[in-house]
Amino acid sequence: MPRPFSASFARRLSSHLKHGGLVAYPTESCYGLGCLPQNVRALQKLVRLKKRPQHKGMIVIGDGLPRLLPLLQGLSEKQQRNIAAVWPAPLTYLLPVSPKAPVTLRGKGRSKLAVRVPAHPGARALCRVLRTPLVSTSCNKAGKRPCKTEREVRRQFGRQVAIIGGRCGGAKTPSRIVDWESGKCLR
Repeated sequence: MPRPFSASFARRLSSHLKHGGLVAYPTESCYGLGCLPQNVRALQKLVRLKKRPQHKGMIVIGDGLPRLLPLLQGLSEKQQRNIAAVWPAPLTYLLPVSPKAPVTLRGKGRSKLAVRVPAHPGARALCRVLRTPLVSTSCNKAGKRPCKTEREVRRQFGRQVAIIGGRCGGAKTPSRIVDWESGKCLR
């Protein structure tokens, strides 16, 4: 179980994120690197820092489907119930994205967004205490191995990101990505 976050820590981290800051935090298989999904400046900073191709979309995590719904559109009540019944899990779904979601978040020309309620209790707790979804891309620079420890995050990124310490889950591979509509597994 993750250690509880203090109210003052949550306020400082929330302010850091609102001002375009980045955060690294443990997930099911490795550290995730994230920011607020609606903060275009932070998304661009994340893309530059990782040296990630800009056309790729990002994964967004939340502590429950309701936290993710503002980034999505067109899901019926039945679809919402069916999706929510599967989570938390190391399973990412591609769902119809809101046109209000930044292009850097969803990827150029894409109509779906990759979202997940992670199986890692610490990642869910972070979203819950911050009251926001978070971008969740693997914490590594392009071509490097994803960070599995706080020490590895510091080695790759130094003080460029706030780090939430903790252990990653035991998953050996990243979450599966499935297109909800077609059922096709993309990763």
